[in-house]
Amino acid sequence: MNIAIYGAGSLGTIMGAYLSSTNENVDLIDTYDEHVNTLNSQGATIEGTDNFHISVNALKPNEINQQYDLILLLTKQTYNKDVLSVIKNILKKDGILLSLQNGVPEEVIQQYIPRENIVAGSVEFGATFKAPGVSELTTDYNAFKNYALQIGELNGEITSRVKTLKSLLDCIGNVHLSDNLLGTKWSKLLINSTFSGLSAALNCTYGDILDNPDAFEIARHVVDECIKVGHANHIEFATISGHDLTEFENHKNAEKLNKMIQPSRKLEASMLQDLRKQRQTEINYINGLVVEVGEKHNISTPCNQKIVEIISKASSSSELPKFEHSLQLFKVLA
Repeated sequence: MNIAIYGAGSLGTIMGAYLSSTNENVDLIDTYDEHVNTLNSQGATIEGTDNFHISVNALKPNEINQQYDLILLLTKQTYNKDVLSVIKNILKKDGILLSLQNGVPEEVIQQYIPRENIVAGSVEFGATFKAPGVSELTTDYNAFKNYALQIGELNGEITSRVKTLKSLLDCIGNVHLSDNLLGTKWSKLLINSTFSGLSAALNCTYGDILDNPDAFEIARHVVDECIKVGHANHIEFATISGHDLTEFENHKNAEKLNKMIQPSRKLEASMLQDLRKQRQTEINYINGLVVEVGEKHNISTPCNQKIVEIISKASSSSELPKFEHSLQLFKVLA
């Protein structure tokens, strides 16, 4: 089986490294020249809560000269038009595109790739890009190995092909099969909107949010907004790592929420990393999506709106948010 990791950033490098340890034909595809060159010359190095080094094969998109049986899509939605135009030509007719992007991009993906070729899911661990060829696993190792990915068919059916995918991908970490894919995507959207959104808006790690009473109170408001918007949109939230996220509606079970996120306390949002590198963020596909769907259903989302506002301003001004200043902007909403 020919496998491609399309978007070999922090997450893709880790997945590619693990997959390369059990499969011969794995290509890590990325546009960052120095990263691709380092992966080829020195291999992939994984640091953090796991430490190992492995030889891998990496390519730039213009170097692809074959079609793939399986492509894991890990690029940011902001690049979908260009990326999907390439993928439609390198995916075999009976191949599988596993969409692991943040947000809920599957409708857009179907404009390029036939629905029957798409399986989707969510990544349940965090990572930080440290240097070309080097990625840091920031999620607690046991939590990562117990719950690395959640995948499923678009119609929720547990088919033989998703079972086969699970067997293939379990080398990364335990892969859970979802019979409620939209619920899975919205559960991940809730976590991203809350902790990735605030990590970027406050310029901090997840742990900084958990440890600061004011920041954690804001997080609970964001969670509540996301749940109410999801329910108005007829979403049945899927469990994440065995947790029923709806238990946190109306600001309930604060200690349980804090404990649930503790294994990811070292994580720093990829959107914050994007702000630091002055790259376009996915804010409109994460918190922006919550705001957009909320408006359709007349659900107020002031905290999500404030996150969008702070990150959009930081992106346009190239000035990183400051923790205390951003906190004050949220307190005005209380």
